[in-house]
Amino acid sequence: MTEPLHPETEDMALAQVLAALGDETRLAIVGMLARGAGEPMTCSRFLHLGSKTGLSYHLAKLREAGLVRVRPEGTKRLISLRKADLDERFPGLLDSLMTADGSEQQA
Repeated sequence: MTEPLHPETEDMALAQVLAALGDETRLAIVGMLARGAGEPMTCSRFLHLGSKTGLSYHLAKLREAGLVRVRPEGTKRLISLRKADLDERFPGLLDSLMTADGSEQQA
């Protein structure tokens, strides 16, 4: 049996979330999504952060950790931050990380 595409909120593990956020590119992606006021973004919004192959890898790590939700829409994939789920599972974590990262926004 394969794992679900997105972990349930109660299945998110702090170690996996922190490991995913330990990479500069993945932290930048989460920061962009946090500043995006909850609006989903296409993969093309992140192309300045690396190659398509590299971004695919980073987005998979973020999805597996439960940080983002990927929703297919036609030929596009819409990526959104799972802020409500993260806040429910780890209250204040995302806001603290974005503040510590200097993103100067409200996640």
